[in-house]
Amino acid sequence: MKEHDNVTVARTVTLSSPRLGLILTALGILAFSLSFTATRAAVHELGPITVGAGRGAVAAILAAAYLRLTKARLPTRSEWRSLLVVAIGVVVGSPILSAVALLSLPASHGSVIIGLAPTMTAVVATLRDKGRPSVVFWLASIAGTAAVVAFGLRTGHGRLGSSDLVMLVSVVLVAVGYAEGGRLSVTMGGARVVSWALVLSFPLTASITTWELTTHPLHAVPSAAALGGFAYVSAVSMFLGFFAYYQGLAMVGVAKASQLQLLQVPLGALWSALLLGERISLSIVATSVVVVACAAIAQRSRASVGAKVTSPLEDDTIALPPAVARME
Repeated sequence: MKEHDNVTVARTVTLSSPRLGLILTALGILAFSLSFTATRAAVHELGPITVGAGRGAVAAILAAAYLRLTKARLPTRSEWRSLLVVAIGVVVGSPILSAVALLSLPASHGSVIIGLAPTMTAVVATLRDKGRPSVVFWLASIAGTAAVVAFGLRTGHGRLGSSDLVMLVSVVLVAVGYAEGGRLSVTMGGARVVSWALVLSFPLTASITTWELTTHPLHAVPSAAALGGFAYVSAVSMFLGFFAYYQGLAMVGVAKASQLQLLQVPLGALWSALLLGERISLSIVATSVVVVACAAIAQRSRASVGAKVTSPLEDDTIALPPAVARME
């Protein structure tokens, strides 16, 4: 069969080394670790809905420019369905809910709850792939969740506050988006996944932002800190960070890359203390340690039984159809 024939023979495309994949994932996590601090700096002046939805609308403009400059192909029908899941979880749902929660929660408090994201991502990926992880995986997942709930009960004087519940829902949504985006990045590339998800969400995020600013106009010119926080979550957290993060997931898989996601907990607390002057209590430190430990155990246990979210291959290559190979 000739090379130019329209065939479906797979071509092996070298994505890159696992080391580069881990580096890219780490850069994404570093970008995300500042998100809550930046959001907290902006929500009181700009409002949580403006910050939560507006960041997606601004990032969508950057994404559209990127897609046009790179002449990216249109997603397939099945890819559009997956992109819708990514958009609901990562672009719309989680940013808006976390901004609402951070209106009353300290950024350091939110960082503890977001520590559940690696475990929730692994759980979502396992359920989606119909995997059968070990009992250790489920025990560690439950223990980490219980630690966060106990933390919320302690700080809420015996009951979970509404902001804690909103943040927990945000974690579930972001886990769904991370897992689906990681799978999709194998064939589309991380940059294209987040860019198309942002563009797909733009009618909704732009409409919500316009409605919010029309019905609740700003009463004063925002401070430099608020504008800087909004600019950061729009350009870095919502756009550039995902370039590195999703590409890292595509290279090494969610099970390996999610280990680095554990760094978001201590880094988030560090930024909130340095930039916002928040006090890091003993309960925050203790809960963070428990959550990180449980997430690490869950991830290692899941990886040991061979559960995968992206490529089932262990080497540095993945077989792609010729049409996809040409785009890489």
